[in-house]
Amino acid sequence: MSDYLLTGAVRNALNMPSVTAEEARVMGPWIKLADHLGSFIGQMTDEPIKAINILYDGVVSEMNLDALTCAAVAGIMKAVNPEVNMVSAPLMAKERGVRISTTRQDKSGAFEGYIKLTVVTARRERSIGGTVFSDGKPRFIQIKGINIDAEIGRHMLYTTNRDEPGIIGVLGQTMGQHGVNIANFTLGRAAAGGEAIALLYVDEPVAPEVIAELEASELFQQVRPLEFDVA
Repeated sequence: MSDYLLTGAVRNALNMPSVTAEEARVMGPWIKLADHLGSFIGQMTDEPIKAINILYDGVVSEMNLDALTCAAVAGIMKAVNPEVNMVSAPLMAKERGVRISTTRQDKSGAFEGYIKLTVVTARRERSIGGTVFSDGKPRFIQIKGINIDAEIGRHMLYTTNRDEPGIIGVLGQTMGQHGVNIANFTLGRAAAGGEAIALLYVDEPVAPEVIAELEASELFQQVRPLEFDVA
């Protein structure tokens, strides 16, 4: 217990993957990323989850995958039980009949390493990818196969829409009219005129009336407020 409190190391635990002090130092940002990826998926998924698939690419594939997988699963399960943690999350997933699989692969793209998390339900698959930059900050780099570069904040808003003029204006104007300050604004699209996404990092939670107003515009297929533990 003292090792964990002082260095983050976990040794000889019966119900949690062992992590050395050196692993804890290097993996800390990646564990936080795995939790954020899981949290995004958990908040976006309303139907029962059948399977969780996690791809580890590049440098992260050489790390302690048991700890990273526990963090990702915990992030997902917090949507149904905020008290869940890295110890209880895999047990909860097993009790719900959720299949968990992991894949390692060598560096395959522009990033030294990344994690891609995919959740399977009876109706769909939903995926999100992320990496850790040299400054140690986790970032979202892909959602639904659309490449982005999004900083992760405590309060966020996610929207999907057809790629057409006026969307940015509607989002900005609606936020401004309700006094919501935008700290960061990230856009991505599959192709010109195709599916597009926006991820807004805002200073405070987005109120239900703001969500309702955006939905009433009929410009968006989906509008979802998100919360992340960035402490």
